[in-house]
Amino acid sequence: MIRPGLTQIISLLLLSATASGSALAETTTSVDTENVIRTAVVSSNAMVSAANPRAVKAGVDVLAAGGTAADAAVAVQMMLNLVEPQSSGIGGGAFMLYWNAKDKQLLTYDGREKAPASATPEYFFGDDGKPVKWWDAVVGGRSVGVPGTLKLLEHVHSQHGRQPWRDLLLPAIVNAEVGFRISPRLADSIAGAQERKLDLFETTRNYFFNQDGTPKRAGTYLKNPEFARALREIASDGSAPFYSGRIARDIVEAVKTEINPGELTLADLAGYNVIERPPVCVPYRAFQVCGMGPPTSGGLTMGQILLMLENHDLPSMGPSVEAWHLFIEAAKLAYADRALYMADTDFVDIPEGLLNKDYLTERASLINTQMAMQKAEAGVPPQDSAMRFSPDTQIERAGTSHFSIVDQYGNIVSMTTTIETGFGSRVMTNGFLLNNELTDFSRAAEKDGLPIANRVEANKRPRSSMSPTIVFKDNEPMIAIGSPGGSRIINYVTKSVIAILDWGMEPQAAIDMPHVVNRNGSTDLEENTGAALHQADLEKLGHEIKVRKLTSGLHAIVIKDNELFGAADSRREGIAAGF
Repeated sequence: MIRPGLTQIISLLLLSATASGSALAETTTSVDTENVIRTAVVSSNAMVSAANPRAVKAGVDVLAAGGTAADAAVAVQMMLNLVEPQSSGIGGGAFMLYWNAKDKQLLTYDGREKAPASATPEYFFGDDGKPVKWWDAVVGGRSVGVPGTLKLLEHVHSQHGRQPWRDLLLPAIVNAEVGFRISPRLADSIAGAQERKLDLFETTRNYFFNQDGTPKRAGTYLKNPEFARALREIASDGSAPFYSGRIARDIVEAVKTEINPGELTLADLAGYNVIERPPVCVPYRAFQVCGMGPPTSGGLTMGQILLMLENHDLPSMGPSVEAWHLFIEAAKLAYADRALYMADTDFVDIPEGLLNKDYLTERASLINTQMAMQKAEAGVPPQDSAMRFSPDTQIERAGTSHFSIVDQYGNIVSMTTTIETGFGSRVMTNGFLLNNELTDFSRAAEKDGLPIANRVEANKRPRSSMSPTIVFKDNEPMIAIGSPGGSRIINYVTKSVIAILDWGMEPQAAIDMPHVVNRNGSTDLEENTGAALHQADLEKLGHEIKVRKLTSGLHAIVIKDNELFGAADSRREGIAAGF
């Protein structure tokens, strides 16, 4: 039997979709919408929770055909790139936790973007010798780091996949060719980003805006043949076209924008590598909470918050003002250490004692249960690095996406993926947006005569807050969770983990619970929710309060009594589904 070629398969699928009134492209448009209160989804075999129904369907179809969580991750990410392009894609980077059920091994993969080899600590300095403003740094090719998401997916698939690589890209290819309707969230994002120069570059403007310059609206039919072409090449030849072939050449040309040109070269792209790093795990009560280590600060900062709070009886407090006060104070202390110490460990010697229990007990003793501290100072952990730094005040902007997957073999993916701020650098090539990840570095190189750990350096990976997490009990996985949200991600995920572990909440209730966020400054309370009702009581304790919209995108799967309970953040348009 002769297996049909990729082009033949796609052609047959396209003909089928077209003949049926584009049914394939429309199968999930009415499944769920943003801001609809969801209920947990229960399955016995496998499950996907992700930020868009189409992406979930693509992943579940892979799992139902016998694929692994690694296989499904490829299909989910490629579809997210198409239908949620403002948040993630092959033009960006990602971190993945992978639980290998057969070997009972937790693996963590670093697919974070890298600075070009030509970068220096003065990379974002203006003509006056001072750091440029953040938005002036974002827009254009200069903020683009070497993308890592595609290489990450290929690497993990080669280790843990079962299905042919090319088959996993077919759903995104077909949907890009046939088209899909713009979701309400994407439409709102396009309109909101217009004033932030989304329409500055011709390629991006032509894709997201009408000929009269107005943003494309929800329900508009959108096709992306350029992305389909790129995915066809990647389906046939793997990541090679992207890192050393035609697509690579197009990326290098695209970043040479007239406005804020970048410095990426073909050598930068060809030299990119995925790094397998040790997981960061902390014991929390009867559980092990595991996350990703640097260059993301997520695992370490979450671990610090939890270990400080372990000294208090949160289970008996419930989600009360008393508990939120402790959460806020622990977050202040952890974010202070984050700002001073955390960066790419290939360039910075991070103190090993940041998760030392005695150190964190000492830090927790700084928490006054009756009064808020002002801005916290970093501590001096054991085995303090001989290197001395000045704190970094760089705050990552909200963007990003997260998905959680459990397959029928017990393997698990928890992956947070991003192009940084919404729509990244605004530079688009081959139908996908390029990241602005280099603005996650400190634009300043030093302060008070000391270098900043997260300063720009050649081939360095910028610090992140992404916090893909897997929680274990008795050495068996029980929660896969993560969220977008910039530097607030750590708060979102930690709050949800506490709600499940300490307060006994079901995953959907834990995710939807109103947000309380502190990044070592004022405290954010989620507007139009019960959190805002705590404002007066928290202010009496000395907290500076700001009430604002806090749009997380938490996606979780809880494993309990041999069943899977999936949850998707009601603040967005994702779903959980399984079989």
